[in-house]
Amino acid sequence: MEALRDVDPAQIGAHALLARLGAGGMGQVYLGRSPGGRLVAVKVIRDEITGHPEALARFRREAETVRAVRSAYTANLIDASLAAAPYWLATEYVAGPTLGHAVAERGGLPADTCLRLFAALAEGLASVHGYGVTHRDLKPQNVILGAQGPQLIDFGIARGVGETALTQDGHAPGTPGYTAPEVLRGAEAGAAADVFALGATMAYAATGRPPYGTGDAATVSYRAVHEPVDLAGVAPGLAALIGACVAKDPAERPDPAEIVRRCGVRDALVDDPVYAGLGALGEPVPVPAPARVPVPGSAPVPRSAPAPIFGPVPVAGAVHALPTEGPGYPYVATRPEEFPARPVGRRGLWAGAGVAVAAALALAAWKLVPPAGGEGSGRGAEASAGPAGTPAGNPGAGGVGPAPAASGGAAGKPPAEYIEGNRISRYFWLPSTDPERAAHGTGACNLGAEQKPPGADFQVGAEVSGKSVKISMRVKYAENSPAKPDPYYVSVAVRAPHDLDPQTGQPFPMDNRSVGFTSKPVDIYSKWKTGEFLTLTYPDDFAEHVNGRTYPGVPLANDPGDWTLVFYHVEDDPTKYASIACSGFQVG
Repeated sequence: MEALRDVDPAQIGAHALLARLGAGGMGQVYLGRSPGGRLVAVKVIRDEITGHPEALARFRREAETVRAVRSAYTANLIDASLAAAPYWLATEYVAGPTLGHAVAERGGLPADTCLRLFAALAEGLASVHGYGVTHRDLKPQNVILGAQGPQLIDFGIARGVGETALTQDGHAPGTPGYTAPEVLRGAEAGAAADVFALGATMAYAATGRPPYGTGDAATVSYRAVHEPVDLAGVAPGLAALIGACVAKDPAERPDPAEIVRRCGVRDALVDDPVYAGLGALGEPVPVPAPARVPVPGSAPVPRSAPAPIFGPVPVAGAVHALPTEGPGYPYVATRPEEFPARPVGRRGLWAGAGVAVAAALALAAWKLVPPAGGEGSGRGAEASAGPAGTPAGNPGAGGVGPAPAASGGAAGKPPAEYIEGNRISRYFWLPSTDPERAAHGTGACNLGAEQKPPGADFQVGAEVSGKSVKISMRVKYAENSPAKPDPYYVSVAVRAPHDLDPQTGQPFPMDNRSVGFTSKPVDIYSKWKTGEFLTLTYPDDFAEHVNGRTYPGVPLANDPGDWTLVFYHVEDDPTKYASIACSGFQVG
């Protein structure tokens, strides 16, 4: 852990930065603190590589994997931003040394401690595999010895079952000495490859020596394929279990559940006196100097600016040795659990390793491929507007992203020409579970609006016809007003069900959390005297606006499923808009 430097920002997103945890060729990892005082590890991509599509794709998939894997043995994703530079993600900070650091300081661990640690890591690996994810870079530097038990970190090259690898210039994933023989020969890294890495990791823990010796990568990898692991001096029972895990034939390796059984532990790892003593290898968390004031949003604050004052937190951590650099390679956060899931560029928003970095924050290998699907929690609660003639629901019940201070009046000021896709959206629409209502396109959104819509009854609707959707809205009874109300500008956002490939417009297997394709803001009272619905047509009247670029709407046929509509009140600034209603429609 190092002190912040003058070139470092004082804040990333909503998180005040306290110290440097580590660095790599792709970026920097910081220790941060949320506004409520929660410690986080923040991984920030270097500006010079942000234009590399493959690096961003890997980072997006890394974040998606961390978000998907919810385990006692991994740190949870707290926050992330890929809307605009700086691109970053933050996870829980887990205090404690890495296994690599602990063994380097204290030497090999006793056999009983190793068996307890072996069982705990195998249980953690089983949990990760249960989410359909293979880690692919398990090693001593990617194991944090936390007070509540070990944590697996750095899912930067993890892969969901059945997913396709991104190109890696011919390099095998993982780290020499811990990468399985079949992977070095060109096979896919499956669950058995993680077991090999676990065995090699425990060989290091037991001996204090690299499992296949030292030397250049090619030499060490050759030994892993052709020579036995170094187990000199290891107790026979432990040596036999490690040897089984590092068998050259993946079919001969035990699965994690069998490893746990063979360890035969009867006591909790955290009660092991040797394990408990390793926590002393940590470093105190620094207390930030008063005088830096956080600036809302994800833009870094100069270190010369004043800062928030947070009290000391008695938590220890240890420097996490960053892995060897591998080949190739803001949502404006205000709430800890929000997470974007969109690439930068054409698709805008979507969506380290230092001390106790949370799962997946190492800056080395950026080869991650995501698990299929996305987080579905939070969908489906009855909330908002249905088809034309049904009222929008729950205004003011909570919203999406940082709610701007949108006022009710834009009178006297022209509206913004568009709204900027500078945040994530957590709105999702689902059709009604009632078959009859669903047949008529009736459904609900999971969240209420950020701002109460105008008038007594704001009505919205959507009608799919062939390759387009007719979207309608009006303020019911506005025509009864004696005089035309002040202008109230609304932009409609249309969002496909899944995150979309920035190049092809085809869906990724993850939830879409961008603002989406939006219409030019229109005055909801422009048909004041007639009481007619205002109508817009997707995709003709819609485009996405991200980082100064404009992209047309994708065809409906690209992503059949439940599309979401969010209606935003827009001011004179394209970044100032607040949701007033939510609806949706089905495609296919």
